[in-house]
Amino acid sequence: MFTKELLAEIRERFAFVNTDPLKQEKRLYFDNAGGSLRLRSTIEKFAQFDLIPDHPQRNHEAAKYLAEVEQRGIDDTRVIFNAKEGSIATYLTASQAIFEITGKIAENIEGTNIVTTALEHPSAFDAAKYYADKSGKEFRVAKTNPVTGGVDVEEITKLIDRDTSFLSVIYASNISGAILDIETIVKEARKIKPDLFIIVDSVQHAPHGIIDVEKTPVDVMNFAPYKFFGVRGCGVAYLSERAASLPHHRLFGKADSDLQLGSPVPAHFASISEIVNYVCWIGSKFSIEQDKRSLYVEGMKQIALYEKALLEVMLNGTDKVKGLRNIPGVTVHLDYEDLSKRDFIVAISIAHLDFQEAVEQYEAEGVVVYERTASSIYSKRMLESFGMKGAVRISPLHCNSVEEIEEFLEVTERMVEKSVQRTPLS
Repeated sequence: MFTKELLAEIRERFAFVNTDPLKQEKRLYFDNAGGSLRLRSTIEKFAQFDLIPDHPQRNHEAAKYLAEVEQRGIDDTRVIFNAKEGSIATYLTASQAIFEITGKIAENIEGTNIVTTALEHPSAFDAAKYYADKSGKEFRVAKTNPVTGGVDVEEITKLIDRDTSFLSVIYASNISGAILDIETIVKEARKIKPDLFIIVDSVQHAPHGIIDVEKTPVDVMNFAPYKFFGVRGCGVAYLSERAASLPHHRLFGKADSDLQLGSPVPAHFASISEIVNYVCWIGSKFSIEQDKRSLYVEGMKQIALYEKALLEVMLNGTDKVKGLRNIPGVTVHLDYEDLSKRDFIVAISIAHLDFQEAVEQYEAEGVVVYERTASSIYSKRMLESFGMKGAVRISPLHCNSVEEIEEFLEVTERMVEKSVQRTPLS
């Protein structure tokens, strides 16, 4: 657990951490897998630099300053990925990044098949499917594991052969919270095809755990600043040197490794630097290291440990309130015991309540969660792979407290009691 003093400092850095922005009333925002609570500094820095009219690709003082801000943001993005080589590219969204880069690899790397998993976000799954159909390649989909909520390494590797064009795989599920073993997947996949191109969608995992392209040498990895306490309107991708050198939309006067099109937005890079500074600040509370990557790793480690502690409370309760596992009428789906392999996401259902009704009742109690149903394009394939029709998804953040988790559990107990009272005996 964080100390009370550190948690208070953390909470102060976030906007609307326990307040409805419209009603200005108390609420619990537990939908960080869909949106995310925002660091005040990321918004402030974005506004500060976006007000400056100067173009960073000029030669006067203000322009040079903005160019420095941009370069610092790129360097800080490399800290997040631990990317000493390769290229950093920005897009309007992380989904656009994965879709466009998938296309460039599919169009330029020979092979007779493409491999992905049933757990993927539509931006990755649909991109792989679109280019498999377009190029006449076989489309192979690894099955999910309904116990762990993830995908087993062998389910992926058994689909890979010497003729696989590329593998596209998610880092962590935004339904179950399951973290895939990317390091082992990369090692085992490249035993089969040493030069296999690998694309990893890390949008869900990046705000909750350490990503490291030195340790997991993939060709593409992305994240979304807006799900990482930052601003909307930007998606960020790392590309290996060989991925960046493939034919891309590019300005021919630039270096092959420079994939940026149009005018850069220093404000976006300033915002990313604030994310890194924040995580490093947490790291500095636990480490005397001075190296930025070391502090960043320590910060993300502490965030992950604290979130897993909160997850333990949510599942098992405290001496004040029952956990979700122990509330009669609540089913915890994909409830894998090893919490070290899960990000802070819980999927539940409540007896006698459909998913949308449960979400509405939570909102009436001042709690924001989200329903994942098979009618949604963002949920259908994943849910059906687990044999589920839907779930209420709960996704708090490391700025939440034990008391807020207890409050959520009390609300859940009341909802269950009401649903039982209103349901006639058969």
